[in-house]
Amino acid sequence: MRIYLDCWPCFLRQALSAARRAGASAELQRAILEETMTALRELGGDATPPEMGERIHRLVRERARAPDPYLEVKREATRQALALLPTLRQRVEASDDPLHTAVRIAIAGNIIDHGVAETFDLEDTLGRVLDATPPINDLAALRGALERVDEVLYLADNAGETVFDRVLIETLSIPVTYAVKAGPVLNDATREDAIAAGLDQVADIIDTGCDAMGAPLRLCSPAFRERFNRARLIIAKGQANYETLSGVDAPICFLLQAKCSVIAGDIGVPTGSVIIQATNALRGAQEPFV
Repeated sequence: MRIYLDCWPCFLRQALSAARRAGASAELQRAILEETMTALRELGGDATPPEMGERIHRLVRERARAPDPYLEVKREATRQALALLPTLRQRVEASDDPLHTAVRIAIAGNIIDHGVAETFDLEDTLGRVLDATPPINDLAALRGALERVDEVLYLADNAGETVFDRVLIETLSIPVTYAVKAGPVLNDATREDAIAAGLDQVADIIDTGCDAMGAPLRLCSPAFRERFNRARLIIAKGQANYETLSGVDAPICFLLQAKCSVIAGDIGVPTGSVIIQATNALRGAQEPFV
C-alpha cells in the first residue's frame, strides 16, 4: 500500500509519542519532529507506511538512546492478554466452529496497536469482533487452504496480540512458523515478546531479519524472503502486514481490524471493519468466498 498524504500527520504523531516514551527532552522532541519532516520530504514514491515508520522509530531510538521505548507497554499488553487466555480458549472449545471463533479471536487482538491509539479495551473489542459482520470474509478460502497445505507461515504483529494469535495456532492441526521482528520497533512483537506469550510452545519462531513494521520484503533478510517465497499459506496479521504485502503476489490471508481510515479506504471498507481477506494467489480456483 502506498503512502497517502493523510499518513503524514500520523507519522509526526508517532514520532512525538515515541520520543516522549523514550524520555526525550522538549528540545530533543522538537529536533526529532524536524528530522521526521525532512525524511518525509525525501520520501520515495514507492515507499510504504511501515518503511517510513521504521525510519522514525530508528531515529527516536538512536537520538534518545532508548533501545526499546515501548518495552513496558509491550510487557503490560502481554500480561493483560495472558489473563484472558483461559476465557479465549473456552470460547473456542465451546464453539460449533472452532476455526471461525479462533480467527475472530486473533483479529480481536489486533486492537493492541500503539501506532493507532494509546489505549484499548480487550474485552470490549473481543465481544465486538466476535459479533461483527466482516465486509470482506474469505474464511472459506482460508479453511480450504488449511486443508491443502502441510504448514503455515504466520506473520506476527504486536506484543500482546501474540496471545490471541496463540489461540488460533492452537486450533490448527498443522505446523506453524511464527515470524516476528528482528529488533524493537513501536510495540511490534520480537522473539522475546513471542516467548513471553508462549508462542514457543505452539510454533517455531523466526524473524523477518529487519526491525521494520510489517514485512517490507526489500528490507527483510534473504533467509526470510526464501521462507516467504516457498510458503503455500501465509497468515498475515495486522495493518502493517497489509500495508507492506497487499500488492505482493503470494498466498496470503490478511487478518486485521481496519482501525486507520486511510487503510480502510485503501481496502474499501468502513473504518473499524473486521477483515478476513485472501489474495487471488490464495483463492486460486476455489469457489467465491462466503
